[in-house]
Amino acid sequence: MRNPYIREQKEIFGRKVLAVLPVHYPKEILTALDILAVEMWGPPGTPRGPDAGRLQAYVCAVARNALAFMASGGADAVDGALFPHTCDSIQGLATQAPDMGGWTKPSFRFIHPKGEWRPSSHTFVEKEMRSLAGELEAFAGKPLDETRLRDAVRLHREIDDVRAELLANRSRIEMNDREFYTLLRRGEYLWPEEHLDELRAARENLRSDTVQKGIPIMITGYVPEPMSIFDAIGNAGAFVAVDDYAAVGRRVVRPAAEAGEDPFRDLADAYFQAPPCPTRSSNRSIRMAWLAGLYDKGGAAGVIVHEPKFCEPELFDVPGLRETFSAKKAPLLYLEGELETELPGQAVTRIEAFVEMLGSGSRA
Repeated sequence: MRNPYIREQKEIFGRKVLAVLPVHYPKEILTALDILAVEMWGPPGTPRGPDAGRLQAYVCAVARNALAFMASGGADAVDGALFPHTCDSIQGLATQAPDMGGWTKPSFRFIHPKGEWRPSSHTFVEKEMRSLAGELEAFAGKPLDETRLRDAVRLHREIDDVRAELLANRSRIEMNDREFYTLLRRGEYLWPEEHLDELRAARENLRSDTVQKGIPIMITGYVPEPMSIFDAIGNAGAFVAVDDYAAVGRRVVRPAAEAGEDPFRDLADAYFQAPPCPTRSSNRSIRMAWLAGLYDKGGAAGVIVHEPKFCEPELFDVPGLRETFSAKKAPLLYLEGELETELPGQAVTRIEAFVEMLGSGSRA
């Protein structure tokens, strides 16, 4: 956890801090209530404590590591935790952390609908957001002011706008992939206005010409861990021109819609305007068409599918990814990991061979 930053937020601004499990949640409500969201994607590495063993070995490392981390006191700096109903594993953590992991702080859940927009699903998610806001009011010790919520909706839409612009113009940014993703992922724990300032600074430094000289590739997956995957891609002579990580590009609404008078309705609208994501059970055909469009628009020469082992929502779409990009005659490399701290040597070698193949114009 980012303990020094969390302490600063508490001491200087008096903010409550909520650990948030992946993936989708209405962050705007937290911002409006002065609650700092600190996202917990694992964390990566060897589980910090023996409690990972309380979950079966075939549960994904994100859930196993999170349980071990919370049980070992790693998340003690926060004041509570939010568990979106992303998948069976994270949904189960909401009860397993208190029951088996010794988690005694408040736990909140956000149940979001699956599938595409329907009148009933829109009504459902709007009511869920209102319900969550009511629970968080007591946690924050203050009522939710709708004016502040409208301001928060506008703030996060501007963040989405800038992130979308940076992602779309990756080749004109003078950062390597690790630096670029470090910038984007600081939004997982920074106060939103601070993150927006950093994003704006990066946008101001956009070059008018292309500065990335490597082979452009597309990457899709759950979370960019370990971050050394970007070192391997860069050292092999490529760069990520198109992003579809659940932790990054898949949460950027493009283009962000105009905010209206009812912030909860706006939040519900935005939920369905986000890019297709298997953790929301998006229609596979719609998602594949979206990804094919991203690939073409970004001028990628190949695709890396980077998934955590046993992540069912993501793995359900892998056959569709293979079919989609095979039909486009786009080379595809599938990598599977367990949130290691460093990319295994075997994976590095496979990336090197893949990029070499792309460079030679041949296909495996």
